[in-house]
Amino acid sequence: MNSQTNLLNQKLDIIQWLTELEDLEILKKVAELKQYHVKDWWKEISSAEKESILNGVKSANQEELIPHELVRKKYEKWL
Repeated sequence: MNSQTNLLNQKLDIIQWLTELEDLEILKKVAELKQYHVKDWWKEISSAEKESILNGVKSANQEELIPHELVRKKYEKWL
């Protein structure tokens, strides 16, 4: 059995166990664990990407926007 199949089987076992679980405290702990493992993509991107996003947000807040139609027309050969 390969590792991908093993991983899938483990996931299915946990899903089955969760569907039958009645203990609210355990469910709360699972929810906390899930929240803890949610990745913060902001921490994973480069400084240049962050700067670009912040510039875009600033432009949007100042209503310096380019209409969608113009962007599509400009980049249509790549779409």
